Amino acid sequence: MHPKALLEACSDLVGLVLKFDHPADAVVSRFFRDHRELGPRERATLAETAYTVLRKKLLFDHLSPSGTGPKQRRMAILGFHGPRDYLKSALTEQERNWLDQCDAVNVKDLLERHQHNLPEWLVGPLKAQLGDEGFWALVASLEQPAALDLRVNALTDKRADVQKELKLAGIPASLTPHSPWGLRIDGKPALTKLDAFARGAIEVQDEGSQLLALLLDAGRGEMVVDFCAGAGGKTLAIGASMRSTGRLYAFDVSAHRLDALKPRLARSKLSNVHPAAIAHERDDRIKRLAGKIDRVLVDAPCSGLGTLRRNPDLKWRQSPQAIQEMTAKQTAILQSAARLLKPGGRLVYATCSVLPEENEAIAQAFTQANRDFEPMDAATLLSDLKVDGAAGLCKGPSSGGEYLRLWPHMHGTDGFFAAVWQRK
Repeated sequence: MHPKALLEACSDLVGLVLKFDHPADAVVSRFFRDHRELGPRERATLAETAYTVLRKKLLFDHLSPSGTGPKQRRMAILGFHGPRDYLKSALTEQERNWLDQCDAVNVKDLLERHQHNLPEWLVGPLKAQLGDEGFWALVASLEQPAALDLRVNALTDKRADVQKELKLAGIPASLTPHSPWGLRIDGKPALTKLDAFARGAIEVQDEGSQLLALLLDAGRGEMVVDFCAGAGGKTLAIGASMRSTGRLYAFDVSAHRLDALKPRLARSKLSNVHPAAIAHERDDRIKRLAGKIDRVLVDAPCSGLGTLRRNPDLKWRQSPQAIQEMTAKQTAILQSAARLLKPGGRLVYATCSVLPEENEAIAQAFTQANRDFEPMDAATLLSDLKVDGAAGLCKGPSSGGEYLRLWPHMHGTDGFFAAVWQRK
């Protein structure tokens, strides 16, 4: 594709994602469907350019006014993913001179906001948790794309065998440091063309998400509920850990999201999963199961701010008001899901958020309001499951390991939180 045409396409896509009226990944996917003539390299350049603009929006907002032409073109130039010589061949002489001046700017001489590229309402809570050094380490990690983690289907395959199979296919994979099911690969190979994918031996799933399923520790023959199953990534991991025995309900209020589970479920060879759309957390299906369930996972709807490496648009699409509304929903969902547990049953509350009000605050309020639920120490549970470095994955107010708390810059995963209780 000619450099000028590719830059023009980048400019168009950047303009669309910066409207923030839909999730960036959906906007990019729609753009590719509308432009099927684009090849894999062009698509990679377009997507990475758009995501770079989202990651560094405040810096680029600061630099772009000194340029010429439409703003979306200036932003696309600043974020262009590709060789500088290739980019410059698409620019006017004035644009090339401007770009050289921008490249010469030392970002460390600018304001903090131009360095961290985060909304101010998010900076305070992150610094309060991580301190200054940890905050900037997180910022550095958020500027990088996330690694691609796979979960090996423990029902059908062994991790070492799949690792060898991927290597033969030209895809080197390393073992994830904590999850016993995980493999980590570089780049974005065409996984759907692999036999391992077609036969259900692998699923794309962040290591942190795998650890949530592991923490539930669902066993053979149990009655288990994945309360907010979505497209079912954790459902499939839980079902495999149950060896396809017992009964695993996958509940969600979105039938559309559950539809995405169906082809994955077929590949997985699991026969114990029962997807069901519910109207709300107080649905009659929930009432009928009250007091009968051994394990419940509540992977609650949340801000998603732990996934900023993958979804950098979220920091611009979320707001303190939206977070406040989310916490009310999280509280209600957790309370309803807890009714499902039989005495001795285990409850896991999880989010992919890094904000205490969606995490520790929800967990502590639930403990105070439900004296028949005993908090469990996540570090101890993971250690008992032979998870390497379990103590370093957890923190908490009492033992130092009450909650699972994962960070991109510390653990190489998305940001995750989990609290665990046992019903007395």
